[in-house]
Amino acid sequence: MIIPIGSDHAAFKAKEKVKKLLEELGYEVADYGCDSCDRTDYPLYASKVAGAISCGKYQKGILICGTGIGMSIAANKYPHVRAALCHDTFTACASREHNDANILVMGARVLSWDEIAEIVRIWLQTEFAGGRHSARLTLIDDIEKQTMK
Repeated sequence: MIIPIGSDHAAFKAKEKVKKLLEELGYEVADYGCDSCDRTDYPLYASKVAGAISCGKYQKGILICGTGIGMSIAANKYPHVRAALCHDTFTACASREHNDANILVMGARVLSWDEIAEIVRIWLQTEFAGGRHSARLTLIDDIEKQTMK
């Protein structure tokens, strides 16, 4: 599986580490930027990754910025995107089990490297539970159809 990843300047170093972790875990990585610690704008990178998920090019992606808030807001503007801001292993697991999140979002300024690495591992290995949660995703899809015309 190929995992697209993007970050802004605040999370560039974390993104580089996550890329190495993903490769160690057996994933290919599609790096959508940014390419340095020089100041940039997070919506540019959220748009690239979320757009690729939205159109079905990839199944899952990862976005990282300073807090994760901006990336989450921008990514969730795209149809078929369920970007989840996760700040611990519980939210990472729940975002996949209950919400079938397809983009993991994290904040490099609010998480340590060890926390980021564990969140990535948990998020990638957790499957969607289906069942009662499927009906909720249908409700979310209905909202999306009504509002994203």
